[in-house]
Amino acid sequence: MVKLIHTLADHSDDVNYCAFSSSCLATCSLDKTIRLYSLNNFTELPYSPLKGHTYAVHCCCFSPSGHILASCSTDGTTMLWNTHNGQTLAVLKQPRGSPVRVCRFSPDSAYLVSGAADGSIVLWNVQSLKLYRSGSVKDGSLVACAFSPNGNLFVTGSSCGDLTIWDDKMRCLYNEKGHDLGVTCCDFSSQAVSGGEQGSRYFRMASCGQDNQIKLWLISLADLLGCELKYEFTLNGHSAPVLACAFSYDGQMLVSGSVDKSIIIHDTKTGSILHTLTQHTRYVTTCAFAPDIPLLATGSMDKTVNIWQFDPKQHCAGSGLEDEPKMAIENWSEEEVSVWLCAQGLKDLVGIFKMNNIDGKELLSLTKHSLTNDLKIESLGLRSKVFRKIEELRSNVDSVSLGIPDEFLCPITRELMKEPVIATDGYSYEKEAMENWISKKRRSSPMTNLPLQSLILTPNRTLKMAINRWLETQQKYNETT
Repeated sequence: MVKLIHTLADHSDDVNYCAFSSSCLATCSLDKTIRLYSLNNFTELPYSPLKGHTYAVHCCCFSPSGHILASCSTDGTTMLWNTHNGQTLAVLKQPRGSPVRVCRFSPDSAYLVSGAADGSIVLWNVQSLKLYRSGSVKDGSLVACAFSPNGNLFVTGSSCGDLTIWDDKMRCLYNEKGHDLGVTCCDFSSQAVSGGEQGSRYFRMASCGQDNQIKLWLISLADLLGCELKYEFTLNGHSAPVLACAFSYDGQMLVSGSVDKSIIIHDTKTGSILHTLTQHTRYVTTCAFAPDIPLLATGSMDKTVNIWQFDPKQHCAGSGLEDEPKMAIENWSEEEVSVWLCAQGLKDLVGIFKMNNIDGKELLSLTKHSLTNDLKIESLGLRSKVFRKIEELRSNVDSVSLGIPDEFLCPITRELMKEPVIATDGYSYEKEAMENWISKKRRSSPMTNLPLQSLILTPNRTLKMAINRWLETQQKYNETT
């Protein structure tokens, strides 16, 4: 199961990109700013937003260590920021001042690539902050870039549809028309793939484009001078141009975002669709997996960034468990409980839980008494937070065991809705639960925590009909079993 756990709505214009480090989330926007959030509770860092660009910010990325953040803009610059205090480290000006569309660090942090609207590519030396090498694509704007995990090569994608492979000396190794109507994004899987003749090893790469397609490719590591991009297969599902794609850190999942407003999570081995997410109200422009915890961030032209949480069991297995709703939390290992704690902003408790050998079954059995007396969690506030999160888990277990689709559950009560209504935040709730929420003088959305533009609740008849059909199906199934 994938669950929406937080919505960030601080940008005043389209969100163009989001990126994770091990401790932070960075987002950038047409509003000229970059914002940084702590992964513990998604609060904005004290020195955020970062301001320095004079026009829209198109892309941002962290160095592998997470100590430096790079951002690039229509203003023709790529800026480097200290992620500990938000201070500007450097302003790198693109030759001829062309708008910079994409930037990427090499895996060893030695270099930074910036690609621009005039097709120019610059390889910057991060230590000296000087231009190391430069080049350009044949036609179109440079809009996408990704380094191979070993750093020996990188791939660029252009608005004309070309995918070009470069080595770390800026020599063009290979060029191929990847997408007829233009490339929009590309990304490498961190996991090498074995196969082919004589046990050759490959890196898997994904690209997406204006042709509504996501293509998977294999790039041989055997001989870079004879490098070739080998088409593997196409992932389908989107009905409009695909603007973003990203691999999970174990390489087993690929997420994509589209003009059709949807996010699709694919199994990279089989090509099957694991999840389809549809909370954004405008084009989905960016998506990114967190490196160490089961989180996904998606950004949109609706000015928001949504944070999604995976069931840790699913994240570790790298498979879609929607077809296996009885995959119980009680089967979690101690390590998976640790992953869950980190996702809840409870990283400081990992040691205590491991010391007491808390696995999934033990987790579900914890009480306020055992948190106090057995685990010795002294802080009342911390105990209350842990217990509240465990209660949410128990509620999810009950829902999953019943096989109830998540969209049929009220976000407030986590129970099957009988009289669903739509609030002005765009989400559906059980009518009574939302009326009680409002009656307690709450004027904010239960989902986004933003002020509600109006307190009017509109009956969601379409959802009610869908729930009734599902109930009828369940009843018929029960009668035949």
